[in-house]
Amino acid sequence: MSEIRFASVRHAYGERVVLDGVDVTLTERRIGIVGANGSGKSTLARMINGLVVPTSGTVTVDGLDTARKGRDVRRRVGFVFTDPDHQIVMPTVAEDVAFSLRRSGLDRAERAERVRRVLDDFGLGGHHDHPSHLLSGGQKQLLALAAIMVTDPQVLVADEPTTLLDLRNARLISRTFANLDQQLIVVTHQLDLLADFDRVLVVDGGRIVADDAPGPAVDFYRALVG
Repeated sequence: MSEIRFASVRHAYGERVVLDGVDVTLTERRIGIVGANGSGKSTLARMINGLVVPTSGTVTVDGLDTARKGRDVRRRVGFVFTDPDHQIVMPTVAEDVAFSLRRSGLDRAERAERVRRVLDDFGLGGHHDHPSHLLSGGQKQLLALAAIMVTDPQVLVADEPTTLLDLRNARLISRTFANLDQQLIVVTHQLDLLADFDRVLVVDGGRIVADDAPGPAVDFYRALVG
């Protein structure tokens, strides 16, 4: 597993402090992050692949500083947003996945084979030429995942990936996550998703206020939000 380290991390948008005094090292395979809206949890997650860099302090992934080595970090860390429409950029399913490989150095046949394989892995093998915008919500989230996973990242960060999905599709994404080999970090309000995770962080007021196994951490969070 990769080592993700936050050292004295602070982040502010103008005068609004979003994170302050974050010191934590993450090495477990599956880690959950929970917190109320505005707690800073999404900013914390986005720092892991350099989408957001600290105002002060450092975030490193296997020793790579996300502020100075962002491109190298993003080769290791894939990021999935809440709304897959923010990530789907090409008109068909296969084209969207292939777009992620445009700078891979693979030849056309190798890219096609990798696209075919990842679409099969994510249950989209029969949708190769399907218009991306006509997929269901769950299928769109699977496509967003496939377009990240085709690059073979070591770490996957997902920011509230089931928030816009109905129960059936949320369960589909949960099962998909359970079968991934990659280190997985998930920001979520769906607390039952975290039951078999290795570790859960609770973020409140820009700080990590609990860091424990899923049961105790979720109990702490429930008490915190009343």
